[in-house]
Amino acid sequence: MKKIVFVAISCLFFSMAFSQDAEPSTAKTKSSKMNNIAADHFMMQFSYDHWSGMPDSIDSHQSGFSRGFNAYFMYNKFLKTNPKLSLAGGLGVSTSNIYFKKMNVDLIATTPTLPFTHLDSTNHFKKYKVATTYLQIPLEFRYFSRPDEPNKSFKVAIGAKVGTLLNAHSKGKTMENKNGQEINAFAQKELSKRYISSTQYMATLRIGYGIFSAFGSYQLNNVLKNGTGPGMHLLQVGLTISGL
Repeated sequence: MKKIVFVAISCLFFSMAFSQDAEPSTAKTKSSKMNNIAADHFMMQFSYDHWSGMPDSIDSHQSGFSRGFNAYFMYNKFLKTNPKLSLAGGLGVSTSNIYFKKMNVDLIATTPTLPFTHLDSTNHFKKYKVATTYLQIPLEFRYFSRPDEPNKSFKVAIGAKVGTLLNAHSKGKTMENKNGQEINAFAQKELSKRYISSTQYMATLRIGYGIFSAFGSYQLNNVLKNGTGPGMHLLQVGLTISGL
């Protein structure tokens, strides 16, 4: 938690450190446009998710389209030394859903390592996922080809995110037997943070034009706490809508 507070203070410090003063040589019309650009923006991300480093015994049981959704409120400040560059910090929430077939991920187990149980020859859920939610602090270093008109600009942003775990759960829907025949239509939800890393560190990259950009995020630490399972890292790739 101390690291989260440190990053938050750092974001605030750097945001306040850079003013948006116009350069003496800047034309009045361009200066006026720059001064009218909103400093705060809402950013949404829709992603395909994957745990890289999965053992084949687990990866072979992935199912469907694993996906995530991130939403951030960002505060952007252009650098007074170069208006094409800016630093942005913010706060938001990141969710991830990894889907499996014929497998049970027992988050409420009490064993030292997280059990991944194959259910090929037994009853199993038709749909099954492991979901996590993190409160995150993102920090980006941004480049704008046209800073005076960001919605008509080519953009590149590199950065990092640090998060603290809010929720971790597994959820299964509709029980089937080994022949794929439905037995009972019910949902089972199990909540536990026991095995999931309480702190998340991610590297980020975005490239786009206007309010749309492609993004990638890679978790630098393990999805699971050290010693509780395979060394896996969350990878998110998808679409960002920003500048709203």
